[in-house]
Amino acid sequence: MSFSSDVKKELCSIKYNDYAELYAECYGMLLFARRFTLREILFKTENFYAASRFEDFIMELFHPIIEKQSSLKIKNSNTMLYKVMVVSPEDCKNIYENFGHTKRDVKLMINRANIDSESIYPSFLRGVFLSCGSVTDPNKGYHLEFNVQHKTLAENLILLINEIDVFNLKPKLAERKGGYVVYLKDNNSICDFLGYIGAGNSVMCMLEATAVKDIRNKINRQRNSEIANIHKLASASAKQLNAIKKIIDSNGIESLPSELKQLALLRLDNPEMSLKELGESLNPPISRSGVNHRIERIFKIADSIQEEV
Repeated sequence: MSFSSDVKKELCSIKYNDYAELYAECYGMLLFARRFTLREILFKTENFYAASRFEDFIMELFHPIIEKQSSLKIKNSNTMLYKVMVVSPEDCKNIYENFGHTKRDVKLMINRANIDSESIYPSFLRGVFLSCGSVTDPNKGYHLEFNVQHKTLAENLILLINEIDVFNLKPKLAERKGGYVVYLKDNNSICDFLGYIGAGNSVMCMLEATAVKDIRNKINRQRNSEIANIHKLASASAKQLNAIKKIIDSNGIESLPSELKQLALLRLDNPEMSLKELGESLNPPISRSGVNHRIERIFKIADSIQEEV
């Protein structure tokens, strides 16, 4: 089962406290269903629990004649498809008009009279998510979206989400394959939204996955930084060794002043040492900047040999 399916399963376990919550959630499922018209109502989903919840809600509210089709495999996939249809056109008309929609409607829009209090926004948005929402496994990425068939309805959804006072979610809108996608891509926004509609356990799973990912990324950054430092040290050490060997081949090690000779011999014996470690190993010890100053003097001597040649 996918993470998105687990989220919907958790949402479907929520018990409603009063009629208004039931009504708002059912409206969210209907309005964003595959078909919601004066003569046709079809709820289609890959989630068994969402299909069962829709069936329970619509039967409790309206007692229509329904037809269920289940376990239909989608082509080239093991995914199961579930459909719940209202059979009678008269029942469809009754349900459609009960939510304040009529045949005179030019566009399908959210009827705010059905969600006139912000306290039932979570119920309505839970229904919307169960109907057309999905969320990516947090181990793979951060993306929550609603696939909406009508642009006006998608824009209505964005306006409603933007009205949630406790969050600053700012969903985006995109067109995809003749439909519209309302989406969130920020991990914090996705967690806030899922928590808002009641998926608290799923939010904890997301936070845990995010924490693990952050630790792994930190370890990888540290490892990459260490590797880069090793390469940098090896390159610098090789440059210093070449300069020292040039001096030895041309003038001999004894040509160097005593403090440079000591450092040169120490570097020849310890090519893996950092400048700090070289300074600590000298007698008497000197700072990293002191070692760097002496190495610059060695480079100048080696460069002068090259000029003489």
